[in-house]
Amino acid sequence: MSFQAYLDNIETKTGRTPRELVEEAHAKGFDEKTKATPIVEWLAADYGLGRGHAMALVHVITKGPQISEKHVGTDGTHSDLTNVLWLDGRATNPNP
Repeated sequence: MSFQAYLDNIETKTGRTPRELVEEAHAKGFDEKTKATPIVEWLAADYGLGRGHAMALVHVITKGPQISEKHVGTDGTHSDLTNVLWLDGRATNPNP
């Protein structure tokens, strides 16, 4: 599953866009200095997200939407179209 697909699935599971969840995380005090465990615990408790989905959001919360170009444009199952993740909802993604 691509990184973007994880974020799209999170939106389906929670009814909230990744950007909304990032904003909520920041309002709770989670930022680039926060370790993964408290964020994963919050996402599990409040939204029922498993570790894989939560870790995708941990990356965005702590590092922003930029990802490594390692899988961009590859043929593998983890291939993303771009190295910047779309956070504003799958319906408005210009790179569907």
